[in-house]
Amino acid sequence: MSEAPPAAQSPRPCPICAKPRSERYRPFCSRRCADVDLGRWLGGNYAIPANEEGQEEMPEAERGEGT
Repeated sequence: MSEAPPAAQSPRPCPICAKPRSERYRPFCSRRCADVDLGRWLGGNYAIPANEEGQEEMPEAERGEGT
């Protein structure tokens, strides 16, 4: 009596245009949407946020400074 997880019931749509995705271009629906996503990565539109305030400084040995 266990139900299948929601992801198994309906696959997620294409993250670019929201059309049904294609297994060939997974997770996108087409080559065009895959290329749009690649262009966004290469153009710097996607970024991973950094926590600059609380970051610890690297030890001298890892920076190449020291004896």
